[in-house]
Amino acid sequence: MRRSITGFSNPTVKALRALRDKKHRRRERRFLAEGLRLLTEARESGILPEQLVMASGRDPHDLLDALESDVLAAGGEVIETSEEVLAKITGKDNPQTVAGVFAEFDTSLQQVDRDCAPIWLVAQALRDPGNLGTLLRTGDAVGAGGLILIDDCADPFSVEAVRASMGAIFTQRVAQAGWDDFIAWLRSGTGQLVAASLRDALPYRGAPYAAPCFILVGNESRGLPEAYERACDLRVTMPMRGRADSLNAAVAGAVLAYEVLASIEG
Repeated sequence: MRRSITGFSNPTVKALRALRDKKHRRRERRFLAEGLRLLTEARESGILPEQLVMASGRDPHDLLDALESDVLAAGGEVIETSEEVLAKITGKDNPQTVAGVFAEFDTSLQQVDRDCAPIWLVAQALRDPGNLGTLLRTGDAVGAGGLILIDDCADPFSVEAVRASMGAIFTQRVAQAGWDDFIAWLRSGTGQLVAASLRDALPYRGAPYAAPCFILVGNESRGLPEAYERACDLRVTMPMRGRADSLNAAVAGAVLAYEVLASIEG
């Protein structure tokens, strides 16, 4: 179905704008993604938006035409509106010319196939949606299976996290669980749990990594709880040559992920 919307007070505009709010997203189980690049990543991953919202003054583009055609063929809705209304929906003064509304994915641990990839990223109490999106992007880059969020993390379906993922929200599995449920699930099968730590740690270079390797990073300010670190199969340390005593959580995850990748492929 195709239709046009011109008014800011239109109920559909209000409903789409409300998806920027976490409580509303959780209730509706839908989320927003903005920009042709993100929506093309979704389409190429076999995921189409339920609603496609396009600015009427947009420049023509073959990828946008293909996206529109696929959405309509799948029974989705295409909405034409002004750039001003689209800015109202996305909350950006200079929005992209296209946005999509997607159904949230199943984030249960039961849908994770640990053997489908040699690396998995795990984040505990990660609060910054930018870091969350960056970890998803890192996971895509190293061929990880996905990102498992432990305890109270930022919402992976927030506009900020989706934007920071650069489309990796559509290529990486996302799972959410409490620590006790995660560790019970992990120990029910194969999997090595690795964390950066100062407690009885080996140098991160040349450590005995094994697939599937689950790389655990902690909260941006507090790091990992001691009990979580002690539950790991392997603790590694990265040298800090300057005054800083730690790396950003997403950066630490990326450094470890590439080292694990080199070790496993080597």
